[in-house]
Amino acid sequence: MNPHFLHLYDMLSKVDGFIYPNEIELQWGILIVLYPYITGLVAGAFILASLERVFKVKVLRPTYTVALLTALAFLLVATLPLISHLSKPMRFYEIMITPHFTSAMAIFGFIYLWYLMVVLLLEIWFDYRRDLVLWSQEKAGIMKRVYKILTLGVTDISPKALKWDDKFGYAITVIGIPSAFLLHGYVGFIFGSVKANPWWSTVLMPVIFIFSAMVSGIALVMFVYMMVNYIRKKMIDMICLDSIAKYLLVALILDFVLEGLDQVHRIYEAEESFQILDLLVKGKLNYTLFLFQWGLGMLIPILILGYLQMFRSNARLRRILYLGSSLLVLIGIFFMRWNVVIGGQLFSKSLYGFTTFKLNLIGPEGSLMAAVWLVVPFLILAFLFWLLPPWKRHPEGGT
Repeated sequence: MNPHFLHLYDMLSKVDGFIYPNEIELQWGILIVLYPYITGLVAGAFILASLERVFKVKVLRPTYTVALLTALAFLLVATLPLISHLSKPMRFYEIMITPHFTSAMAIFGFIYLWYLMVVLLLEIWFDYRRDLVLWSQEKAGIMKRVYKILTLGVTDISPKALKWDDKFGYAITVIGIPSAFLLHGYVGFIFGSVKANPWWSTVLMPVIFIFSAMVSGIALVMFVYMMVNYIRKKMIDMICLDSIAKYLLVALILDFVLEGLDQVHRIYEAEESFQILDLLVKGKLNYTLFLFQWGLGMLIPILILGYLQMFRSNARLRRILYLGSSLLVLIGIFFMRWNVVIGGQLFSKSLYGFTTFKLNLIGPEGSLMAAVWLVVPFLILAFLFWLLPPWKRHPEGGT
């Protein structure tokens, strides 16, 4: 028998109630889950960097460059899960050369380019320009040429030129803050504007996505900062780490309150779709929502970080708990994206039935492909740390 028919038969055997024929198989799988997840990491990491640059939170200085490079590494991969999901991925560029200003996805392409080309790359270039010039003078061989190319021919490192670099970099960071909100809030808008889907259609969706992005981005920078120092066998700045944990705790509480408000609002309104959503939450999403998203991903980190803010333990225990909390938060936000993307497709528009989702190991929509797109940003980040090492930058007063 045809394998496709066997697959459909298997899917039909797991259907509950009454659904439409085109709802047997989900159109969006794990790759579409990764799309908002990775963009959220980008936005959150940039927002943490802006705290030091714009709001002068100097205690976060050790993580400023780490956050910028982390944001860049993940932004370079943000669209690749989407491209992998396309049936004809080689046509992805057409979204840019045939603009359609009433299409939410088409507009996102321009927002993505704006954030990559104008915000992140320019800010990193202005921040590193002095070091690039000095490295191009100090290095030899091919690396001398590489750094010389990266200077873009601008080799003036006089105090006046560096002062202009700082002003331009500051201005770009200020512009980048609303751009970061726009980048990920727009992803929430794409889901929240689907009127036909009561699980997605809420005005709070963009706001929830923004705050969850802040949570995941801060947790990612905390994790990267700790791992980089562990690999390099360097002491971690505990004052900086404690401050990151404080901001993570605040963002977690705000995100939890917003998500709780969204659920309370749904319960209070109890519209015609409430019964099917209630069955969805208590059935198909029971473990991923209550256990992974809210339990492991929110409540436990809130309790751990709250405890450490009130009762300061020794540095080693704090490091272990901070590392564990950051990983739990990253897992929790991933399942938040899962519950939105996958959960919104599990119930029928008839409001009388459910389909199911089977995650395969291999294939273009399998978990191995998803793992690739989660590993690639870390490989890019390792390359960026090698090319632009934050720990080998020249002192401000030197030449």
